[in-house]
Amino acid sequence: MAGVTINIRDIKDYIGREIGTSKWVEITQSRVTKFAEATGDFQWVHVDAEQARTELATGRTIVHNYLLLSLMPKFFDQVVTFTGLEYGLNRGAENIRFLKPLPTGSKVRIRLKLSGLQEAPNGGWLANFHILMESEDGPILKMALVLLLVAAEKTNVHPISPDQHQSAAIGL
Repeated sequence: MAGVTINIRDIKDYIGREIGTSKWVEITQSRVTKFAEATGDFQWVHVDAEQARTELATGRTIVHNYLLLSLMPKFFDQVVTFTGLEYGLNRGAENIRFLKPLPTGSKVRIRLKLSGLQEAPNGGWLANFHILMESEDGPILKMALVLLLVAAEKTNVHPISPDQHQSAAIGL
């Protein structure tokens, strides 16, 4: 269940606001190993706990950065649900920065902010979200996510006035 429900008609009211924070999720070695099996990335820093214990400063394996990215839909859905939506599509992920390695066994969550909005020609919005993923030890990833959100009833979409318009470009 999402923390915030936003009717697509009212999305412009959230420009520049933090929408919410997801729940903490522990990234276990089991999850890391399954991700390695799914992707073929068996680099020892991710899967060899014995070698990590002796050769890495943390003494633990490190979570794949792409595993962290793959959790975005789960976290996003914990933060927000849109009503009045016909469908939503991923349009892109931009300015992805991995700020520091995450040791396996750490907990992570995201903070989600609507940072920009543009009208789309199909009666919807191109919505730009700033995402900050953090562990108990601080920020570990930041990125922009661009979604196309199409309203179920095109007549209910209210145009953005010039003073509310935000550029699609996001400075991270």
